[in-house]
Amino acid sequence: MHSPEITPEIIQQHGLTEEEYEKIKSILGRTPNITELGIFSVMWSEHCSYKNSIAELKKLPRDGGRLLVGAGEENAGLVDIGDGLAVCFKIESHNHPSAVEPYQGAATGVGGIMRDIFTMGARPIAALNSLRFGKLDDARNRFLFDGVVRGIADYGNCLGIPTIAGEVYFDNCYSTNPLVNAMTVGIVKHDQTASAIAEGEGCAVFIIGSRTGRDGIHGATFASEELSEDSEDKRPNVQVGDPFAEKLLLEATLEMIQAGILVGIQDMGAAGITCSTTEMSAKGNSGMIIDLDKVPIREAGMSAYEILLSESQERMLAVVKKGEEAAALAICKKWDLECEEIGKVTDEPLLKIFHQGEQVAEIPPHDCVLGGGAPVYHREYKRPAYLDEAQRFDPASLPAVENMKDAFLKVFSSLNIVSRRWVYEQYDTMVRSNTALYPGGDASVVRIKGTNKAIAAKTDGNGRYVYLNPRIGGQIAVAEAGRNVVATGGEPLAITNCLNFGNPYKPEMFYLFREAVAGMGDACRVFNTPVTGGNVSLYNESPESAVYPTPTIGMVGLIEDISHITPAYFRAEGDLVYLIGETKDEIGGSEFLQEVFGKVTGDCPSLDLVREHHTQQTVLAAIRKGLVQSAHDVADGGLAIALAECCIVNRKQQLGIQANINIESKRPEWFLFSESQSRFILSVKPENKDAIETLMRENKLEIVQLGTVGGDRFQVNQQIDVALTELDSIYFNTIGKMMDA
Repeated sequence: MHSPEITPEIIQQHGLTEEEYEKIKSILGRTPNITELGIFSVMWSEHCSYKNSIAELKKLPRDGGRLLVGAGEENAGLVDIGDGLAVCFKIESHNHPSAVEPYQGAATGVGGIMRDIFTMGARPIAALNSLRFGKLDDARNRFLFDGVVRGIADYGNCLGIPTIAGEVYFDNCYSTNPLVNAMTVGIVKHDQTASAIAEGEGCAVFIIGSRTGRDGIHGATFASEELSEDSEDKRPNVQVGDPFAEKLLLEATLEMIQAGILVGIQDMGAAGITCSTTEMSAKGNSGMIIDLDKVPIREAGMSAYEILLSESQERMLAVVKKGEEAAALAICKKWDLECEEIGKVTDEPLLKIFHQGEQVAEIPPHDCVLGGGAPVYHREYKRPAYLDEAQRFDPASLPAVENMKDAFLKVFSSLNIVSRRWVYEQYDTMVRSNTALYPGGDASVVRIKGTNKAIAAKTDGNGRYVYLNPRIGGQIAVAEAGRNVVATGGEPLAITNCLNFGNPYKPEMFYLFREAVAGMGDACRVFNTPVTGGNVSLYNESPESAVYPTPTIGMVGLIEDISHITPAYFRAEGDLVYLIGETKDEIGGSEFLQEVFGKVTGDCPSLDLVREHHTQQTVLAAIRKGLVQSAHDVADGGLAIALAECCIVNRKQQLGIQANINIESKRPEWFLFSESQSRFILSVKPENKDAIETLMRENKLEIVQLGTVGGDRFQVNQQIDVALTELDSIYFNTIGKMMDA
């Protein structure tokens, strides 16, 4: 094997430590060549191996509920929804690529997560996203925001998959490091699922889809380091997507799976051919012989190193059953896809790579992959000193709010409160005609054709809470996602997660990660919502600062009967409006504290997980009994903001409220803007007054009638009185005006 000398500089450039390099030599029994070093470097990157995070991730609940396929078992999780069907879903990040090339970074993030779903045999039915940017008064942030949204929109719209839900938050800590998390939900029959496995001596290995180029080389390694001033030079690490090729690949993949001609299939995402060949072989305890000369390439003179590490998009690696090779070729030809046999499966657990007639790599696949020989580290952790200082904050030290209307309008006008209409109107939310609840409320809902069921889906997370209290913040991320699903009439089933954190080698950063993951696990065990998988994105830092520790939760819920689908907005004049749950004087980490006083401090809201779960189940029971006209969780901005949203989020019929609230608090502003957990706003027909009050009291939940739906104004006591037309203008136009400026 011909190879340049492996120097300490080359090892460092590949993101490997000296100890890791020595381990590679021990595994091989010799010095690796440059191609083998490249293979290990991407497979042992944080992005592929989770070497700094897997020890903590294993503490999350990975079974229970309706789970069929859990975290780490396949490309995505599977949850039973009855009638022989399963919902398949997963979320992943594309943060670093989007920071340097926002359009393609976001677009290829969508394409990659789509492939994870349809390689399971599931047809994608919905896309979601979770986005974080710096404030829009900065031109660079507007550029990133615009590019990311267009990238998501163009890819999903061209592919014909509705983008139905998501979240967008703005804070200056994300200015140079936006977070772009993409999620896909699919449906599959139990007997038509596929596996990412290679087995069967002599079975053919095919590469299917787009040709291989130099785009994306070392993309996985790029995602496993901090952003710096040199990151702009790493645009070649950003892949280029083609949604039309993806559509052909989707249909061909599903047809091959349903025809039963495949042993296994996996998409070529991070690390490209390297990842798919090693992981599929390791899963089957087998090996492969791969001839890179047979790989269709689109650039002349590509080396074995470049072909193996390329992350060119819209490609699959498929292992075809013996005797079915012609059938696979015929299906790919039908869909106008390139399909080339590039190797064979072997029973010997070695991956042997050939190029231009020479063997350029020989590696035991099991030693490359997560769960095999990849390193696992238990990082040092230390509680950051700022937590104690922040949690000592006394709200009583703040001056009293003298003009409640002005305070309300400040909070209501926040970029983190106003409608994301500028975003979701660029998405096709109704293609395939199954969307029942559109973006803008709590969760969104998509019907499952051929059944009376629907799926509710939501992404959620509050990085500010996790920054102030990582354990409770992690719990709240799961709890709020659950409330959003319940508010639409759905039973929470399971979660996927995307964990966006800083450098794990910094003890304070790893403490935040460790505690947040523990909090998520606490909540999932109480809610019986196991973790089906997800993604870890570390090193979300720039020379200026780190982002808030931001765990994003993607949750799906099942609506057994579409008649239970419940919107967030008020529906009829005369309906009674109730607050369910207890409001405490909790303004730490709140939007009110940030917008009115310019402070991010205090402790995040407290959370009783058992009571949270009980509240969710009781509200869900009320919805299923037909007692609820609308349901909306109380979250960012508190009660006053949630009530205003109920009045205006339905632009077809906006209905006001005259709320007469008995405020039992030291200060009315704390009550109106507290972000206490475990609360819902319900609207109820007058004839159901006794039934809803009895149900809540029997379940020992606080229930207070706030007022009655009607009129064209938003009125709270004698303190806030605003016309709905003014609220509408602020809510739906703020972001658009800033982007047009």
